[in-house]
Amino acid sequence: MRTLVGVASNFYRFQPHRIPHCRWQVSNVVASSAKQSFHDDFMTWIRNKTSLEISSVLAIGSSHYGRSLFASQCIECGECILKIPHSVHLTPDKILPAVLSLVADDIEPISRLAVVVLAEQKLGMDSEWFPYINSLPRISDMHNTVFWTQDELKMIKLSPVYEKTIQLKSFLAKEFSALKPALQNFPSIFGDVKLKRFVHAYSLVVSRAWGTSEGVSLVPFADFLNHDRASESVLLSDEDKGFSEVIADRNYAIGDEILIRYGNFSNSTLMLNFGFALQDNIHDQVEITMDVPLQDPLHSMKMGLLCKHSLQPISNKSLTSSGSSFIIKEIKNSSKKRKGIPLALRAFARILSVSTCEDLKALSINAFQSDGRLARQPLKDIRIEIEAHRILLSKFETMIESRDAAIKDLELSNERGHDAQPSLRRQMAINLLKGELRVLKSAAAWITNYCESLLAYVE
Repeated sequence: MRTLVGVASNFYRFQPHRIPHCRWQVSNVVASSAKQSFHDDFMTWIRNKTSLEISSVLAIGSSHYGRSLFASQCIECGECILKIPHSVHLTPDKILPAVLSLVADDIEPISRLAVVVLAEQKLGMDSEWFPYINSLPRISDMHNTVFWTQDELKMIKLSPVYEKTIQLKSFLAKEFSALKPALQNFPSIFGDVKLKRFVHAYSLVVSRAWGTSEGVSLVPFADFLNHDRASESVLLSDEDKGFSEVIADRNYAIGDEILIRYGNFSNSTLMLNFGFALQDNIHDQVEITMDVPLQDPLHSMKMGLLCKHSLQPISNKSLTSSGSSFIIKEIKNSSKKRKGIPLALRAFARILSVSTCEDLKALSINAFQSDGRLARQPLKDIRIEIEAHRILLSKFETMIESRDAAIKDLELSNERGHDAQPSLRRQMAINLLKGELRVLKSAAAWITNYCESLLAYVE
């Protein structure tokens, strides 16, 4: 039975995913003797480990984002291009029993697999996994926001990614503290592990691991595959035969990079977990936090209604706000259809705009008599309905203005920059903020059109 191998991160906090890359044109597959040597050594290692031919049509090469897989022969659509036995998956259950006895039960599987990686790194060339472990990115090559300095993080302070990075750092510090008994009691296995080294191992896992029926797995060779959002190829798991495999979704000529699809990720997810951001990412989104002002005379009543009707679609609260969070995505046109802005967000704005106890009670009664959802329908008083949406418009316009200014400052700094790494991270910040700006502008245009249509009706 074949099943789709999901990204490991879908099951865990902070939503880490298998690392996606955009498609890059590469002039040749193996351009140097060093790359040829790596390809030959790696393929010999994995062939000896499995006693099988993993793939006869793929070669390891390089793109702008590290090692990649390319067609070494012409490939036809529907052809199985690689098979990786489950026996060569690197999994959390490979923790030594003596070490495992000191690992707390509540340590996440990703952290457990990071412990396995740490042990194999310490073994170096003595590790049976050395060719694979040695192929993983060094910390200097990783640009996940968790590795950014505080000054670099200021570039994205306007985005929720900033606070999510702080949250992730705090979480990793707690995980590391809980793992210290296991790590420190076996210096011969792990060496002297500091937080930075654990964060590196953890980040390697969240950016490369797959979730299978067996749990979290690092899949050598398969994780060299890059991402194309248009690809129909995915990593499949044949549980009966014990293989992970990929079927080509198109024809490939010799030298073409082989691409599969991992999922639809916004730049915020890409930066937090994988260390890059795409230009014009069609999956970009913005997290909007809404609060009931403390000075609102109906604050308590409104908060009670919101809690009663569970008008809080995202449980991941901001570190600095007690409000409710909503995700908005780009609206492709300014149509006045309701689906443009999330209904829950519009409902929150309607609650904010109501100014009497009677109107709030009427909204509650209406919700009880219909589908139980509070203020999801337009308010009967058109002028109050317009005011509710202008609350959102004002918030969007403020966010647009701040991001526009930040982008201009970053682009100016990028032009003046001379050091490669900070410039790369500045460009990531620019891509992130530009994506959020595009989403916000589309939402503002939708609301403007909606309010104008209501005004025309009133007049």
